[in-house]
Amino acid sequence: MPIVSHGVILVATVNSIGAVFQLVYVILFIVYAEKAKKVKMTGFLLAVFGVFAIIVIVSLKVLDNHMRQMFVVCLSVVSLISMFASPLFIIKLVVRTRSIEFMPFYLSLSTFLMSISFFVYGVLKEDGFIFVPNGIGTLLGVAQLSLFAFYSRTCREDRREALIASYA
Repeated sequence: MPIVSHGVILVATVNSIGAVFQLVYVILFIVYAEKAKKVKMTGFLLAVFGVFAIIVIVSLKVLDNHMRQMFVVCLSVVSLISMFASPLFIIKLVVRTRSIEFMPFYLSLSTFLMSISFFVYGVLKEDGFIFVPNGIGTLLGVAQLSLFAFYSRTCREDRREALIASYA
């Protein structure tokens, strides 16, 4: 954010818009979910807001400007890498079941396109904190899309029975 580091208005704008979209998605999920999931997701959402508030308070009240930048950058890099690594669970499931049933193509494609665009932006800006995690995201996106292409051509039949048996 501009209060943490000056000259990053483009990154702050894109990430703020993404955060609003995610918030709308989570709220829609909560509205239409079953009661048990509604309560659980509301708790998660409140926990995320609580952690965010603690991060803001600590970074603004305790840390000086340089330490605030490093603190926020490190948190951002860790959260970005964890976001890109989360599809590894799906990749494992795809390889084990030999089915792409639970790997949404458009999510994989959009994550790849976003990663590669921010990777290029980070390289052009010579900002390792942007291009390193997005480079990792690009490689993971290539892996997802490659798996999607491979298993969509080789395994046409429904593997739901194998999936159900593997979790039973």
